[in-house]
Amino acid sequence: MKILVINGPNINFLGIREKGIYGTESYETLVRNLEEKGKAEGHEVEVFQSNYEGGIIDRIQAAYSDGTEAIIINPGAFTHYSYAVRDALASIELPKIEVHISNVHKREEFRHVSVTAPVCTGQVVGLGLKGYELAMDYLTGNL
Repeated sequence: MKILVINGPNINFLGIREKGIYGTESYETLVRNLEEKGKAEGHEVEVFQSNYEGGIIDRIQAAYSDGTEAIIINPGAFTHYSYAVRDALASIELPKIEVHISNVHKREEFRHVSVTAPVCTGQVVGLGLKGYELAMDYLTGNL
């Protein structure tokens, strides 16, 4: 299976940004873990990160024709207000899992609403970096 993992704004600052919320593991550790898990299970995993809304939209649209079979997305702050990212996700018919490292429902009220979740297959929140692996397990039928 070809799985695209998309990370939005500030996810590249894992291990640097708000360690009490996002943990101490680096973004490089996340990428390495996902690529190694994919390889060990016989899947192709591409990890993409952008701090720009347009970059994320462009990558989602490219997934339409590049053989991507499933998407794991952590839209970061775009989760709560980007109808453009939401519409891009809605435009392609692939399984899509939204992931959040922290439990957004225990945080500030503005984080409680996701405009992207309704166009995703499911959502994993509050399980740290392990949430990405659980999303991958679901998509590949390993749950």
